[in-house]
Amino acid sequence: MVEWIASEGLVPYPDAVSEMEARAAAIAEGRADEAIWLLEHPPLYTAGTSARAEDLRAPDRFPVFETRRGGQYTYHGPGQRVVYVMLNLDRRGRDVRRFVAALERWTIAALAEFGVRGEIREGRVGVWVARPEKPPLPDGTPREDKIAAIGIRLRRWVSFHGLAINVDPDLAHFDGIVPCGIADHGVTSLVDLGLPVEMGDLDVALRRTFDSALG
Repeated sequence: MVEWIASEGLVPYPDAVSEMEARAAAIAEGRADEAIWLLEHPPLYTAGTSARAEDLRAPDRFPVFETRRGGQYTYHGPGQRVVYVMLNLDRRGRDVRRFVAALERWTIAALAEFGVRGEIREGRVGVWVARPEKPPLPDGTPREDKIAAIGIRLRRWVSFHGLAINVDPDLAHFDGIVPCGIADHGVTSLVDLGLPVEMGDLDVALRRTFDSALG
């Protein structure tokens, strides 16, 4: 059984990490069910295990937290649905690549509920949306914007951290970093794409599509 938890208000990042680590330990020891935690953070930047110092463009803009999840710099803040996945890979095949691919499929399926075509790109982490209405890059590459980030950590084959899907965050806040180390493309959100989506709408879509990807 997977427990779904939704937090109201803005959850401080250190509190969330502490809660995730405790829950992951309890899952590994068989003392708690798996969990999906839906929340929002106050504005902050996180540095994954591959973060490069030069990608932090505005170190004094928001608090910066080092984290041991995979990936580089990411932004979290109001209007972004953070989805922390505490799932037991010991029961799910112990295949990390397969698990990350399942998280990608889940994100894409949830976005499809709103008519958004999310796509995966080789060498670019996260979920992307084509923006044919915007000018191409100088080399002629079609413009694409990132709508969701993915980064996980495992401890005793239990995952934590997870997804960050942009519903209606302040996109200017991403300017303080090079998101996930990718400077050539931009960032978008469901509302930026012209969709009147609220956080609760995305939560419903995530629950509706979970079993097909990760059940």
